[in-house]
Amino acid sequence: MTQHEAEGLWERIISRDNLMAALRRVQSNGGAPGVDGMTVEELPEHLRAHWPSIREKLEAGRYEPSPVKRVEIPKPGKGMRQLGIPTVQDRFIQQAMHQVLSPQYEPTFSEHSYGFRPGRSAHEAVKAAQGHVEAGHKWVVDIDMERFFDTVNHDRLMVRMEAVVKDKRVLRLVNAYLKAGVMVNGVVVETREGTPQGGPLSPLLSNIVLTELDRKLEERGHRFVRYADDCNIYVRSERAARRVLASTKRYVEERMRLKVNEAKSAVDLAVKRQFLGFSFYCRAGGVGIRIAKERLGRAKRKLHRMTRRSQGRSIEEVRDGLNPYIRGWVNYFALADAKAHMQRLDEWMRRRLRQVLWKQWKTPANRYRNLRAGGVSEYWAIRTGGTSKGCWRLSASPPLHQALNNAYWRQLGLESFLQRYQLRHT
Repeated sequence: MTQHEAEGLWERIISRDNLMAALRRVQSNGGAPGVDGMTVEELPEHLRAHWPSIREKLEAGRYEPSPVKRVEIPKPGKGMRQLGIPTVQDRFIQQAMHQVLSPQYEPTFSEHSYGFRPGRSAHEAVKAAQGHVEAGHKWVVDIDMERFFDTVNHDRLMVRMEAVVKDKRVLRLVNAYLKAGVMVNGVVVETREGTPQGGPLSPLLSNIVLTELDRKLEERGHRFVRYADDCNIYVRSERAARRVLASTKRYVEERMRLKVNEAKSAVDLAVKRQFLGFSFYCRAGGVGIRIAKERLGRAKRKLHRMTRRSQGRSIEEVRDGLNPYIRGWVNYFALADAKAHMQRLDEWMRRRLRQVLWKQWKTPANRYRNLRAGGVSEYWAIRTGGTSKGCWRLSASPPLHQALNNAYWRQLGLESFLQRYQLRHT
């Protein structure tokens, strides 16, 4: 055994190499300040000045994590989603812990678990689900946990951690984060259950908790795929699916002390449900993957917000906002059979941008000059430039299509949904 292997978990967590790696990760992730207002940019200088005293408190078991800052963001559809923002100092310490604890737990996790695990992805989860449906398990039991991260039982989680982690200093610090509390409207609210959302430890702790469900489903011989708290079980018939839903709900609520969201959990044909933004469809020779309709609608709403005519930004600024979104969106949804959808998104986005430019051109004289510069005949440049028709209607007109054609957008440097999708499939 090498010296490194002989070191305990605690020594590895607070080792210089591990701490430097944690700092780099927190800096690259960015994010908003927590309750103390400290930014990611201020963290290195803060640690240089205060790390000795922080480490002393950690070693003595006297370190007290700050409460998590509670914020609400709109959910896709209706309602609000509650998120937690730890301080950057606590994110740094949690990241250092995660880097050492994750390899300890990886061998204990199920092969059917894909969320927040190194070397695993949402795409692999979707392809695993596709395989179950292709094998004839066409009915899905879609299990949705209600407020999962807020309802994890602390005692059960700590018992599961103690089975792997023997260093009481590590366990004491994890427990301190569980009990740190949440700040809501300036008032600290005690947390008696739940995991610290928004921090690097939260995904690992969630997998530790839900591995119990994985093992029970494996014991029962079920085909399933779990990504974080999103679990789909695939069976051959509706009758079997309803039986599995009832028994799984009982186990989750009675044994694991979690709550199943009855409004969102369902039994249905797999082709009628979405999973991680994708859905399935029957095709010749098997089952295909496509983009869920809800995600297409969400993408159009996002593009609509990013291309509002009233934002007062140059077309280059609009482009700079769109390009990262297009790249990220296509990289995720390139798994699907989606060539036609990508083309339609391009067409709709470019129409939105044509109306942005039309409004920016403002006067008939300026519109005439830009249309002529785009190759539009004098007759149509005069007629179109002086029209009183609305921006959206004109954005689909032949003169604007000619002046602001696909070559124009390529020269501007605007990304294309379709071209990036095709690049991913070459």
